[in-house]
Amino acid sequence: MTKRDTASLSARLPRFMKKKVLGAVFRICRGLLVAGMCFMILQPVLVKLSSSFKSVEDARDSTVQNIPRRLSLENYVYVSRAISYPANFLRSLAVVIPGAILQIAACTLAAYGFARFRFPAQNLLFFLVIIIIVTPAQMIASPLYLNFRFFDVFGIFRLITGQPLNLLNKPISYYLVYATGLGLKGGLYIFIMRQYFLGAPKELEEAAWVDGCGSLRTFAQIMLPDAMPMITSCFLFSFVWQWADGYYVSLFMPRYGVLANTIGGLLGEVWNFLTVLNQNRLYTGFLMCIAPPLLVYLFAQRLFVASLSQTGIKA
Repeated sequence: MTKRDTASLSARLPRFMKKKVLGAVFRICRGLLVAGMCFMILQPVLVKLSSSFKSVEDARDSTVQNIPRRLSLENYVYVSRAISYPANFLRSLAVVIPGAILQIAACTLAAYGFARFRFPAQNLLFFLVIIIIVTPAQMIASPLYLNFRFFDVFGIFRLITGQPLNLLNKPISYYLVYATGLGLKGGLYIFIMRQYFLGAPKELEEAAWVDGCGSLRTFAQIMLPDAMPMITSCFLFSFVWQWADGYYVSLFMPRYGVLANTIGGLLGEVWNFLTVLNQNRLYTGFLMCIAPPLLVYLFAQRLFVASLSQTGIKA
């Protein structure tokens, strides 16, 4: 190695080391930033989780802050009995899962129609879908309530029974709202699925039409299998929003035993008797309420991530 090569190597070495050090510093700062954001998000949940395992003695001991001295399941037993958790949990599943399936089915069909067919006033109808996204649920609460309180179809029920039907406090009212695409975030799901179908290749549908498939069969056998990751994501969003929804449940089924109603009753009990012990019980009720959506997300995480990656590739 000549002197010139040695000088060139000694000149490049500090530059290489500087680049490597800057890269390491950047990775450390990025890791600290991500860790800080995760801590900010998880810290309230961790505090509630710790409080839920505190015993009665720890709740009354002011020296016990974040970490309980004696782990106890007393709060879980109390809340489970107070809100009838097993029965209301199954009843909530019986309401939310069919509601989410009906909503995603209706929104997917509507989105496919907007993406693949041309019909009169199509742009106007899609504009109304956008209006649904930005319209608060409170604006249509009164018409929906009166519609299900005095439910009738072209006067048929009034003609037969002499009076309209009262569908309040019955799951059928909840199902009808979501089956018609008027549930929570229904317009958003139509928009998401429409954008997906617009990006899907038309050659697959054209090949199916050549083979003799109709529009409905092409949609069911060709488009739906490819759209399952996106449908799964919309189903997860619908399930989580419906599970945590207390507005439509209190509007249509105020006396129907689901977790959204019973947790509200537990909240009223805590505010009437505001003590650390009751706060811990309230935290326990919240954790027991959000546990099912977390489990559903853990099981469907792969499909959810796959849908996001597909969205990024098509975009």
